[in-house]
Amino acid sequence: MSQQENGPVMRPWLDPDAVPFIRIRNITKKFGAFTAVNNVTLDIYHNELFCLLGGSGCGKSTLLRMLSGFEQPTDGSIEIDGQDMAGMSPCDRPTNMMFQSYALFPHMSVEKNIAYGLKRDRLPRGEIADRVAEILKLVQLEEYGTRKPAQLSGGQRQRVALARSLVKKPKVLLLDEPLGALDKKLREETQFELVNIQETLGVTFIVVTHDQEEAMSISTRIGVMDQGKIIQVGEPREIYEFPQSRFVADFIGSVNMFEGQVIKDTQSKVVIHCPDAQMDIEVSHGVSCASAQKVAFAIRPEKIQMSRTKPKKALNLTRGVVQEIAYLGNLSIYHVVLDSGKAVRVTRPNLERADEHAVTWEDRVYLYWDGTAGVVLNT
Repeated sequence: MSQQENGPVMRPWLDPDAVPFIRIRNITKKFGAFTAVNNVTLDIYHNELFCLLGGSGCGKSTLLRMLSGFEQPTDGSIEIDGQDMAGMSPCDRPTNMMFQSYALFPHMSVEKNIAYGLKRDRLPRGEIADRVAEILKLVQLEEYGTRKPAQLSGGQRQRVALARSLVKKPKVLLLDEPLGALDKKLREETQFELVNIQETLGVTFIVVTHDQEEAMSISTRIGVMDQGKIIQVGEPREIYEFPQSRFVADFIGSVNMFEGQVIKDTQSKVVIHCPDAQMDIEVSHGVSCASAQKVAFAIRPEKIQMSRTKPKKALNLTRGVVQEIAYLGNLSIYHVVLDSGKAVRVTRPNLERADEHAVTWEDRVYLYWDGTAGVVLNT
């Protein structure tokens, strides 16, 4: 997203003086003995497209429902644009919610579906017509206003639901798995439409999703949730390249994890004894840990180099045999089993249409990487 490429003006979370638009403080939600959301504190800024990412049952949808007012917190507070939401009903909050099911009225036209909330608010007929026309143009459905939902594709119904949620001009739009009902190709296309609409309107979006690629593609920042807690918050690149825990490293994308013991730790490097890797892994940064502490070294598959011939110079070098290859068109995935028995995943882009010299099944290969390729995790 363009917002991530600009400086602190467009990234207010980097500005210590910036005022959060949404303040969530020590929010807890219990259902009987079960704690769905556990003491969550989070700041979200104006005009963000913030994603709550996590597996099923992690608490992300419950947190969204507390923001909308459909659930009341057991403890803690929520403030939106300086206003405390305590006891405020969903219809009185400056929010609107778009559900995964879309919940369109099948007997109404697209125009009437979008206008329904405005009519309930008793807005003048002329203003309703103008707003509906404006939002239809924004979602590129000007020619579909008289159609019924059953006459639309899945992607078009998704845009109608989005238009209906936005036409009332909420300060915050809450989206629960908004692209979950779409097929993969349409979902990828719609992701960019969603970002463009959000940037055009300047409305703060909070999206709940379990899809890592979706969160990485659309968000300004991601909050990774597990067991009712926010595990890490950061920009997509930060979450992917610098995970702060084994859970985040493993949940976001694909990763190889080597268990080991720290045998050297200085300000400029750390050395980890890893029997599974058949070497002492050297990392070009120090870590805060005790002497001889057990840690994990995490490295992404695309960061590992692979060749049949031994490289002349390599900081971290091991060997194995290619057991499996998956060809995905733009890249290939190699499963390499090291001499220790440890399986390692390596990805390589397919830059040539036909490569007679490509690594293939049962090839014995060298795997190697530099000191900045991975991260050390002690949690």
